[in-house]
Amino acid sequence: MRIERVVLRQLAMKMKSPFTTSFGTQLMREFIVVEVVDEDGTVGWGESVALLNPWYNEETMKTNWHMLEDFIIPALLGVHLEHPDEVTERLQFIRKNNMAKSAFEGAVWDIFAKQQGQYLGQTLGGTKSEISVGISIGIQKDASMLIRMIGEYLETGYKRIKLKIKPGQDVEVVRGVRQVFPDVPLMVDANSSYQLRDLDHLRRLDEFNLMMIEQPLSHDDLVDHAKIQARLETPICLDESIHSAEDARKAIELGSCRIINLKIGRVGGLSESLRIHDVCREAGIPLWCGGMLESGIGRAHNIAVTTLANFTLPGDTAASSRYWDQDIIEPEVKLTDGVIQVPTNSGIGFTVDGSTLDRYTVASKSFSASSL
Repeated sequence: MRIERVVLRQLAMKMKSPFTTSFGTQLMREFIVVEVVDEDGTVGWGESVALLNPWYNEETMKTNWHMLEDFIIPALLGVHLEHPDEVTERLQFIRKNNMAKSAFEGAVWDIFAKQQGQYLGQTLGGTKSEISVGISIGIQKDASMLIRMIGEYLETGYKRIKLKIKPGQDVEVVRGVRQVFPDVPLMVDANSSYQLRDLDHLRRLDEFNLMMIEQPLSHDDLVDHAKIQARLETPICLDESIHSAEDARKAIELGSCRIINLKIGRVGGLSESLRIHDVCREAGIPLWCGGMLESGIGRAHNIAVTTLANFTLPGDTAASSRYWDQDIIEPEVKLTDGVIQVPTNSGIGFTVDGSTLDRYTVASKSFSASSL
């Protein structure tokens, strides 16, 4: 393919309800959609999952726009690509900025799959026809509201409940949930809000038969996670600490975790996701796909990568209606008994609804190879 045109769009979508983590509370999701068009007019779609503030990692929506406009698009516009892997190779001169890279690379993968006449998951090597999903619940001020929410999500069929925790809202919250739901598959996500000195406190979570404790320590740590994993019965799952297949290899060798949460944007795209998948599969480390409050485009990429064999645990790719009154894809991602049916159409498997996309767009800019 030859990259002929690129359109960047900044979207603002109001969430159906506030989502609170140890980082803060989100009411509005502002993000970037990348549209890439090749010389034959085939369109590919990608999504930047960077937040407005550098809470989760060093990237923000504004820095992603800057990286795309000033470095990534100039490096790839008008360039002929044989395979999406070449995007990563051509962008090696840019340090980090994985979410910006992933947004562009995802659109290229979409085009590539459409050229093959295949669903993206199939192009990646996935074989599943359906995927199991869980739900992530933000920190709640009211315990009764949390219990009610969990009950409603379980009735909907979600296969696993993830609770956000932070110091002061952890052990007793989980205890209250376990008293009502003693057998539900349950995990907690700390988003790097604890320190090594909190080991004894974290060990109190062992009594609740949790699936995992996600990223309890610093966002860039592997060594201290290995120290606490050695003294915890509950598996540690690493999220923010894993940016590459090399990070995954080192974490596994150190014993820093027993599970890895893969987020496509965090690791720089689908090509690196495949490499991480293979490293974990060879080491017997299960994967699951995390979420970043994506619109339908990012959600579609998550579904595709989850069709790979080593994604054995329910991920965070909830139904579109969990977050949005109206998503930007057709059909919207739907859930039946905790399962999403994998689409069969080529590319990401969903159609982007142009009118809805335009309604949520607050800024846009086009780039053409003919103007070079």
